[in-house]
Amino acid sequence: MINWRQYETVLLDMDGTLLDLAFDNYFWRELIPRCLARARNIDHDRARADLFERYADVHGSLDWYCLDFWTAELGLDLRTLKSASSHRIRYLPGAQEFLITLAGWSKRTILVTNAHGATLNVKKGVAGLDRYVTEFVSSHELGFAKEHPEFWPLLHKRLSFDPQTTLFVDDSIPVLDAAAAFGLRGIVAVTGPDTHLPDTDAGIHASVRSIVNLL
Repeated sequence: MINWRQYETVLLDMDGTLLDLAFDNYFWRELIPRCLARARNIDHDRARADLFERYADVHGSLDWYCLDFWTAELGLDLRTLKSASSHRIRYLPGAQEFLITLAGWSKRTILVTNAHGATLNVKKGVAGLDRYVTEFVSSHELGFAKEHPEFWPLLHKRLSFDPQTTLFVDDSIPVLDAAAAFGLRGIVAVTGPDTHLPDTDAGIHASVRSIVNLL
């Protein structure tokens, strides 16, 4: 149970916390390999294996999340592909209810994501996130992904929040580990980030299957 009176600021992840990670897994693991195989006239399995090897090389870095990086790497128009498949973007169960409730409380709510700015804009438009959240930060603006310790002092400097009265909710254990190491008082993992996949392990962190459970 969360004692909401302890917290003045709420930092929320986007993909896998508010929005269903099924969209991103479809986009990067199914659609892009298919498009790459077609563009290069190669076998789908070969394209997928090559692509996943490239993913592994940059996993956890800012490039891993960067639409411009992968556009240059793959020679595909990823912005157009992202927009064309945006009808698949969905809230996780209960996430919209959570945002509506939180918007009625006197909390400073900030969405903090590793998503590239172009991706963030697409998802804001489709999901209407700016109806509930007024502040958005992409890690690309700060130069480090959220799982890197360098990210958190920069975010703190930009937003001027008190770590002792801040709650952070995310589905990534490395990200939550970095936030905890920085000294955030409230750390919660979401263990049901993708509605098409089994729940994940929260490790040492307090957890909920869906963010609505925090209410």
